[in-house]
Amino acid sequence: MRLHRVHRDGITIDCTVRDDLRNSAGVAHGGIAAAMADAAVGIAIQRHFGGGRRITTVELKINYFLPVTEGRIFARSHLLRIGSTLCVGSVDLTDERGRAVGTAIVTYMLINSRVPRARRATRPSRRK
Repeated sequence: MRLHRVHRDGITIDCTVRDDLRNSAGVAHGGIAAAMADAAVGIAIQRHFGGGRRITTVELKINYFLPVTEGRIFARSHLLRIGSTLCVGSVDLTDERGRAVGTAIVTYMLINSRVPRARRATRPSRRK
């Protein structure tokens, strides 16, 4: 994977399909596109915060439209929401010919964000 382009609301990364990235059917393994989607949103969030926040993926949903057998796969992220604890981005996955090969939505948690402490629930006393 490599950074291909920086956009105002995200980034584009690309990956060349190699033999070791193909599954038994001879197409790019779905995990490649999933990893690219995850990385594209994560890198975009890091750029948004200037690299100063710790983040982790909490959800990733991906739909595959077409198999990719050769060439490059592109993952173009769009930051949809930057919240105080969660960030959400969408990813357009395309091949070298510009065909849509999939789409993803990725949610990240800001690990070091300030979260108010929950109050401990009190239990009613048991009287005998």
